[in-house]
Amino acid sequence: MPTLLEVTDVTAAGATCCAPLTKEPLAQDEAELLAVTLKALADPARLRLLSIVASSEGQEACVCDLIEPVGLSQPTVSHHLKVLTEAGFLSRSKRGTWAYYRLQPAALAGVADFLTT
Repeated sequence: MPTLLEVTDVTAAGATCCAPLTKEPLAQDEAELLAVTLKALADPARLRLLSIVASSEGQEACVCDLIEPVGLSQPTVSHHLKVLTEAGFLSRSKRGTWAYYRLQPAALAGVADFLTT
């Protein structure tokens, strides 16, 4: 059985966790924080879920609309969405019996800025 890694919400500290990769070497704590964030993205199903939410109207989607496109069970999709939410890439709101997920563009921008600036 795989070990689940703890995911840290990097959005609380700001959009970018670290100095840009090409500007200076990463400190150990920065590397660990960035690795946790990148691990949240380093899964094909999570990348697909993130892209579906991002390309949905208003960059928001109901969990009920995310299960069929990725071809995974509801518990598995919910797990992946939880990982993305805890990492700060998505936010979750409850409406009636359904959960809705909204893209948090600042989290993606922070990772992109770190890698490209």
